[in-house]
Amino acid sequence: MTSTNPTPENPVPEISSNLTRRLVIGGVATGGLIAGGLVSWLKNTPSASNLQQLQKLWSSTYQHPNGDDVDWSRFQGKPLIINFWATWCTPCVEEMPLIDRFYKENNAKGWQVVGLAVDQPSRVKSFLAQNQISYPIVLAGLGGTELSQALGNQSGALPFTLILSANERVLLKKIGKLKAEELSSLV
Repeated sequence: MTSTNPTPENPVPEISSNLTRRLVIGGVATGGLIAGGLVSWLKNTPSASNLQQLQKLWSSTYQHPNGDDVDWSRFQGKPLIINFWATWCTPCVEEMPLIDRFYKENNAKGWQVVGLAVDQPSRVKSFLAQNQISYPIVLAGLGGTELSQALGNQSGALPFTLILSANERVLLKKIGKLKAEELSSLV
């Protein structure tokens, strides 16, 4: 066994032991930095499955309540809040003023919002006639449930919100009513 205490006969082991400790600590620190960088890179890069799921959204054909087709390209490349809702869903209706306020305050900053109504067109049109909503509403019908499930809402529950960064990284998937702090943390 090598002594770790310096002796006149063996001064090198202490130097070697200190050097080994420094190399080990340096290696662990470097490994941590590399691992942290990798995690950050993976977190900020859209995954293939996210991009594949989003492709279902971008290729969907829906209409606005006025009958115009949805041009999904206007939402791509910008931060986007996608909110699945229905007129009969109390939490959905309760969160709409919060989402509308966010849209009004942040649209000029590039944020887009789209509400996908998983409901009958006549009910949505009647609702919108009585409630002023600034952000675009899309008639998704029952197909909206399938789309929300493809985007990560396994249960198909409402409300469901998906928030994307400009590079299509998922920032938030939420089933249930949004909170003000969840939206304010985005900007």
